Amino acid sequence: MNPPLVLVTGGAGFLGRAIVARCQERGYKIRVVGRSRRPASLSNEIDYIQGDLAQPEIAKAAVQGCDYVFHVAAKAGIWGRWDDYVAANITATYHLIEAAKLSGVRAFIHTSTPSVVFSGESFNGANESLPYGNNWLCAYAETKAEAEKIALKASTEKMPACALRPHLIWGPGDTHLFPRILARARAGKLRIVGDGENLVDVTHVDTAANAHLNALDALLAGRAHGKAYFISQGQPVKLWEFVNRLLVGAGLPAITRKISLKKAYTIGSILEAAWTLLALRGEPPMTRFVAVELAKSHYFDISAAERDLGLQPAHETWAALDALAATFRSEK
Repeated sequence: MNPPLVLVTGGAGFLGRAIVARCQERGYKIRVVGRSRRPASLSNEIDYIQGDLAQPEIAKAAVQGCDYVFHVAAKAGIWGRWDDYVAANITATYHLIEAAKLSGVRAFIHTSTPSVVFSGESFNGANESLPYGNNWLCAYAETKAEAEKIALKASTEKMPACALRPHLIWGPGDTHLFPRILARARAGKLRIVGDGENLVDVTHVDTAANAHLNALDALLAGRAHGKAYFISQGQPVKLWEFVNRLLVGAGLPAITRKISLKKAYTIGSILEAAWTLLALRGEPPMTRFVAVELAKSHYFDISAAERDLGLQPAHETWAALDALAATFRSEK
């Protein structure tokens, strides 16, 4: 019997690579689709398609012959053209879902984000009964909410689908979250926003990857059909204690200087206007969305994922953080 063929969109990215590794451990055949040329680090055993999933023909080619799909690819970030976010997050998901249904895909796991419930308010242990957000403040959150709706609405007995919402993914191989924090700290541009007491969920990349494979198993076993799940380590951390432990472990001083949420929010509003009016490149150093996320609590009840997906942390949070922080010590 031939092993299943699995598509991992964004399989060359941080989370995608971890999911690919687990699929390899299971003996699955793997196909990866990405916008860039085939990465040199990708095994020759893996089929690779370069292209934009917002184009129906690329989506069709990507799912052709596939048994399962992990849709990890997305346009993340806090700033960018609205049309780019729509194409990468909404249009691509729609075409991939439609192609998957026609191709006979047997399970579809969509990588979402807790930002789909963003409303500018704190979340303290809320569960999946939360409505989708409002007052979005960034294109990423709004377009990911629409993408999740598309994926869950498409779930049927023939092609069951679910969505996972891992929060603040970090771990070895991260090229986005921790490197940016460290760069800003080294440049003296990092400040505690708010009172520094806010609690947030964090998710080790191994925990997130395991959850995706568990979600596949759950769908094939008749569970999780049409559902979304918050994913995390299970215990929220004080955001700024977490950040400072990273910094100290990396040989940098802890951050003590603070800025109020009101001031950070105002600065973010001004900078957003400047970047828009002047068509400046890159991201503003502060936005309203970032100000809110850095100052308010946002942690969630993961009991549904524990029950349906067998979710559990792959590592103890603080031990894994200390070990990773130490690897940054030699960097300047």
